[in-house]
Amino acid sequence: MILIIDFGSQYNQLIARRVREHNVYCQIEPPDIDSARIKALQPEGIILSGGPASIYEKGSPRADKKIFDLGIPVLGICYGMQFMVDALGGKVIGAEKREYGFAELKIKISSGIFHGINKETRCWMSHGDTIGILPKGFKATASTLNTKIAAAENTSSRLYGLQFHPEVVHTPEGKKMLENFLFKICSCKKSWNMKSFARDAVAEIRSQVGGGKVILGLSGGVDSSVAAVLLQQAIGRQLHCVFVDNGVLRQGEAQKVQDVFHKHFQINLRFARAKNLFLRKLKGVEEPEKKRKIIGRTFIEVFEKEARRIKGVKFLAQGTLYPDVIESRSAFGGPSAVIKSHHNVGGLPKKMHLSLVEPLKHLFKDEVRLLGKELGMSDEQVWRQPFPGPGLAIRIIGEVTEKRLAILRKADVILMDEIRVANLYRKLWQSFAVLLPIKSVGIMGDQRTYENILSIRAVTSEDAMTADWARLPHDLLGKISNRIINEVRGVNRVVYDISSKPPSTIEWE
Repeated sequence: MILIIDFGSQYNQLIARRVREHNVYCQIEPPDIDSARIKALQPEGIILSGGPASIYEKGSPRADKKIFDLGIPVLGICYGMQFMVDALGGKVIGAEKREYGFAELKIKISSGIFHGINKETRCWMSHGDTIGILPKGFKATASTLNTKIAAAENTSSRLYGLQFHPEVVHTPEGKKMLENFLFKICSCKKSWNMKSFARDAVAEIRSQVGGGKVILGLSGGVDSSVAAVLLQQAIGRQLHCVFVDNGVLRQGEAQKVQDVFHKHFQINLRFARAKNLFLRKLKGVEEPEKKRKIIGRTFIEVFEKEARRIKGVKFLAQGTLYPDVIESRSAFGGPSAVIKSHHNVGGLPKKMHLSLVEPLKHLFKDEVRLLGKELGMSDEQVWRQPFPGPGLAIRIIGEVTEKRLAILRKADVILMDEIRVANLYRKLWQSFAVLLPIKSVGIMGDQRTYENILSIRAVTSEDAMTADWARLPHDLLGKISNRIINEVRGVNRVVYDISSKPPSTIEWE
């Protein structure tokens, strides 16, 4: 186990992913974790992440200095290195020349972190401060043109610092450097995988739940689906899932959930048909956040009603993932609980008096998919593209009506068919259609038309924090456009969205 102390780096989750790629478990904790808690966790090593602050500024984040006396190897990255230097009596100063982007790294000592690394290699810098004086017992191990001390070590205390970011792809040999820290310095073993996680998670769920009943809001998405199957394997008929048909789902979605989870996995499934209720409350509403909040509140209303019908429920299960946990306790003043307004079960009232069960809270999205495969779920279930909690309501710009939903559903089916036929579904993070609130003039059958415009959106991404528009083949775009215009009554123009995130978002609303 590796402990990552988060000083607010934009790359903290990436550090964790890199560690786990080596089949080593890791946890991210805030800087206020004390040495007693660290001892209890018994990590083989500690990584101090980067961060946007300057160590010499008032209020800059600091960890307990006693971590350096625990005899546990520590790797400081960027700000993490600067904290280490400052805490141990060295000096950090503002750099004369700040360093951002690629830099040529010259390695002086090819051992420890740099074992097997080329003497000259590229690295990714992102800092405005630099090391002025190293603490006693440290020596510089690498430099760049602008940074005299780009890396340093105290081998007797097993303390290491890198001024650059080894976790990003822009540092080509960064993966090898982290591997050296994990296995040559920390003596970790490659013992963490989804098989071991599933075994441990089942035991943990049984221990927490005992003989109590658990309720889960099942949306059909990857996270809630994998959570449901994992819980089913752990506690069987003690699990009660609730599926809410909110009227803004894709075509055939409700039936598919029933077929897969009730019939195939034999999961207790309550089916709440609330389409009319949701659409009635959405009538006349055009503002995106209002739509989200209406759907969220109405979901809670329906979910609570169904929950009351199940006697003796003591636990509420959620498909919370690790990024949600990390972001909710950000080192830089993030709110104590970050729950997006479109999360299905997030924010359920405290009056329900249920204890939370979050079996996926230490996993990233790609790990959840691997867990699903380990649990025997199909590729179609596990590799499903993300679908928003408010469903098609936020892919219809403006008011949500039965007629507009029908148009979008038909277009969505065509788009998904063609993306799958082209073998691109797994290569795209998301692909979907958006119905716009404007119309255009067209000619169909020698007659003038004045119909709806549909936008196609397809993006590539690793984690949805950033995304790039997908360069779909022109022939494919042409085929999608022709089919939608010919087969979907009410659409006479199709456009393609070529915006990236940032500055745009993936969804339009």
